[in-house]
Amino acid sequence: MLLSDVARTSREIAATRSRSKKTALLAELFRGMSPADAPLVVSYLAGRMPQRKIGVGWTSFKERQPPADEARLTVQEVNAAFDQIAAVSGQGAQAERRRLLHALLSAATEDEQRLLYGLIGGELRQGALDALAAEALAVAVGADPVAVRRAVMLAGRLDVVAAALAADGVAALDDFRLDVGRPVLPMLAKTAKDVDEAVERLGPCAVEEKLDGIRVQVHRAGDAVRVFTRTLDEITVRLPEVVAAARELAADRAVLDGEVIALDGQGRPRPFQDIAGRVGSRLDVEGAQASLPLSPVFFDLLAVDGRDLLDLPARERHAELARVAPEPRRVRRLAIDDPGDVRLREAAREFAAEALERGHEGVVLKALDSAYSAGRRGASWLKVKPVHTLDLVVLAAEWGHGRRTGKLSNLHLGARRPDGSFAMLGKTFKGLTDALLAWQTERLGQLAVSDDGWVVRVRPELVVEVAFDGVQRSSRYPEGVTLRFARVVRYREDKRAADADTVAAVHALHEG
Repeated sequence: MLLSDVARTSREIAATRSRSKKTALLAELFRGMSPADAPLVVSYLAGRMPQRKIGVGWTSFKERQPPADEARLTVQEVNAAFDQIAAVSGQGAQAERRRLLHALLSAATEDEQRLLYGLIGGELRQGALDALAAEALAVAVGADPVAVRRAVMLAGRLDVVAAALAADGVAALDDFRLDVGRPVLPMLAKTAKDVDEAVERLGPCAVEEKLDGIRVQVHRAGDAVRVFTRTLDEITVRLPEVVAAARELAADRAVLDGEVIALDGQGRPRPFQDIAGRVGSRLDVEGAQASLPLSPVFFDLLAVDGRDLLDLPARERHAELARVAPEPRRVRRLAIDDPGDVRLREAAREFAAEALERGHEGVVLKALDSAYSAGRRGASWLKVKPVHTLDLVVLAAEWGHGRRTGKLSNLHLGARRPDGSFAMLGKTFKGLTDALLAWQTERLGQLAVSDDGWVVRVRPELVVEVAFDGVQRSSRYPEGVTLRFARVVRYREDKRAADADTVAAVHALHEG
């Protein structure tokens, strides 16, 4: 398949807000793809490269390449080029990657270049996410969308299911099943404002502590244990504590969903960054374990001793979990069987408050009658956690790419120091609507003091309200801290830079 067909479809689905129109456009393209092209086409339209990263940053795009006049590139040629770029290493690697990238871009039309820029930079904002692509695959082959979504859940990858459907049609769906040792996509939670709203939306539910650790999926078959991350990467050898905990289960074969956390001397959770560093450590696992032991905590059971539990109600899955896993290995929870019971509602609010006091992120509420719908942010799990906001000063902004070409996008955020200067805390382009992008590009242009073609530095005058999930240590920024999952709420032109929040306030949040 020609890359131009994919690029055209990407442009067309970006131009419409209609979900049914997006689905129809994708389905039309999917009908024409071969089994070999299917994994690439579906991945590209979901905004991903199979290689994930190819060692190329945005600085490589500073020298714009003139587009080709005629569309000739195939998706297979593009994939081969990405493989070649990713394989470059050694002395002079950066220059060679840039040369190969420029060669690829020179062979692409303007439309194709736009797609490639978005893929490489991770900014292909077109609304063709996995859920929509799965729905379009179902339409393309005449399958039940629910069956396709389940196949994706069990395969762990949309591109694998796309290739199977392109080769064998609807019959291929029967080959996807839950197997111990093969990870499935995890179920995700949406957000609720507070516990009361969540209970109103869910009805009978359980309130569980929301742990700020690393999500793990644990597969046990006899003494053989495998541990996978949320992104389905295997990390078994790095987590001997999890392997040991899995072998303690009162079951010979099982698939569990949970979290690994670390506790300090007072039994309070250690910062997420500490846990991430430990889980990411591949060398001297024994030494890492001794310096920061981890505690696995399980909150769901997907299969046990040959039985697939995915379609069972959550209350039954938890009963099975309680049977096979000792209490210290299970998440704290409170069942709200009757949402109308005033005492239970009050108990749910108290449970959430106590979870925060114990140092956890918040709570997750789960409908007691819900199945495990992996890979989707369904309405059956709702997370409730406090959202922090700060008023920060914009210090600079980066020129956008892909859909944001020509707009100032990624904001450099600063907090006020005692001497009146500003310390950079991080960057964000999250939360910016098209209208806000256009406005900030014009406004920041008025404040610009320099532009190197990549970063526009501005006078520190514009205040922006930013929401974030927490503060963590970072050696990248001058004050040693940065914001987690920062996103723009609104601009505060009613505030002066002197009214912005201070570095001391940020440190207080980190210490708290």
